[in-house]
Amino acid sequence: MKKRAVALCGAAAVVASLVTAAVPAASADTASTPRTSPPTWKECATKDYPTLQCSSLKVPLDHDRPHGRQITLALTRVPHTAKKSQGPLLVNPGGPGGSGLTLAGFVARTLPKKVAAQYDVIGFDPRGVGRSRPALDCRPGHFSPVRPASVPATHGVEKANLTRARAFAKACAEKYADLLPFIDTVSAVKDMDAIRGALGAKRINYFGYSYGTYLGAVYGKLYPDRVRRMALDSMVDPTDVWYASNINQDYAFDTRHKAFMAWVAKHDKAYKLGTGPAKVEAKWYAMHKALAKKPAGEKVGSAELEDTYLPGGYFNGYWPFLAEAFASYVNAKDADPLVEAYENFGAVDAAGDNGYSVYAAVQCRDASWPRDWGTWREDNWRVHEKAPFSTWNNAWYNAPCAFWPTGSLRPADVSNSQLPPTLLFQATDDAATPYEGGLTLHRKLRGSSLVVEQGGGNHGITLSGNACLDRHLATYLENGTVPRSGGEVDAVCEALPDPAPMSAKSGAARGTALHGLLGHRG
Repeated sequence: MKKRAVALCGAAAVVASLVTAAVPAASADTASTPRTSPPTWKECATKDYPTLQCSSLKVPLDHDRPHGRQITLALTRVPHTAKKSQGPLLVNPGGPGGSGLTLAGFVARTLPKKVAAQYDVIGFDPRGVGRSRPALDCRPGHFSPVRPASVPATHGVEKANLTRARAFAKACAEKYADLLPFIDTVSAVKDMDAIRGALGAKRINYFGYSYGTYLGAVYGKLYPDRVRRMALDSMVDPTDVWYASNINQDYAFDTRHKAFMAWVAKHDKAYKLGTGPAKVEAKWYAMHKALAKKPAGEKVGSAELEDTYLPGGYFNGYWPFLAEAFASYVNAKDADPLVEAYENFGAVDAAGDNGYSVYAAVQCRDASWPRDWGTWREDNWRVHEKAPFSTWNNAWYNAPCAFWPTGSLRPADVSNSQLPPTLLFQATDDAATPYEGGLTLHRKLRGSSLVVEQGGGNHGITLSGNACLDRHLATYLENGTVPRSGGEVDAVCEALPDPAPMSAKSGAARGTALHGLLGHRG
């Protein structure tokens, strides 16, 4: 759900309007959707995606004022090649703040050719993101190294981090006061329906990862009669957006980090960091403490180290590279691989600044957050005691929401009995969107089918090389068939094995490609 750039959620409230907790469904006959001209597609092929086309679409900034100010969405398309089309397949990589332009090419290339040929695969940059205009960039360089330590062990460290959080919220307020009230999930969902209308489709097919699953669920709530097929991978729990979901992530990422430590211990012959997971973990935290005192290459302090190793919680294909950097620093006193790892996995570039700005704008607007910093302090110290890996890093990532300049909306109740059969995918050990959220969404989407990757810890699991999962997805997209078991879980696929040392450089290419496109920190 969260967005982190990988080489790869008290100012006065200025908006007080609320959406209702139960978002009413919009009838295809009665909903007011502005008439738009069909997109004009132009070739924008790349070496990897030779059939990719690009276009743009103007939509209202405020959908309640359809003839008011317009903004522009960037679109991509891989057109169908089969004689008979199954219509548009909109795809989204998550975030909030993730760009979906390249994902269209990846999905079209990675699905079986027979299936991909039947769809116009449509990528889009949600409002505020990437090539859509205007694009948000509240405070360029907000994550420039070296930042204050995440763990506020002293009043000075806490004050420094609070100053950064307030500065980010203030910068957003000053630059985008007219936009922030309209950067939210419901507005993005209405943009999706505008795309549908512009494409001339009565119904859409949809495939979303991570936060994209929440977009899909909310779209289905507003427009159930406009959904033809919907596949959702790595589900956001719709009942705890967004403050509680981040707390839940803290525990899950700590567990996943311990799994990485156990993997390093298992491969002691390669890394020589110890055969016991606790011993390896102690060395990692010793490295963390040392970097807080003396950052590596004047770039990697303790906060940047957390940024660097967080992506390992999303995708185990990164583990060999991260382990090599860890071992080099501890055993050879060589910090260069660690700096390289930071530059590949942790550093935030201009696209990352944009993604984070949209992430904050959406999450801070979507739902209420505590405005009393004392609540944050108490909650995060309590969680940190049990899950120290990224709790405070995550707290500061979201801290601008304590000072956000808009009022908060109320999350939609996505409970739905009107959708066609929906296909859900969830890994049991996913840290970014924990397993319980998948079960919750499965219960809320009546008639949905849940496919579980047993023992899987990655986030975003389809089109990553697991043939069992991909068969279910391809079958569904080809003919609408979903597995049914009559139980809580409808089908189970075994997870792929964890990588071998150094396999990140030579194997798991598909998974690595996908995770470079997904919205990490979501």
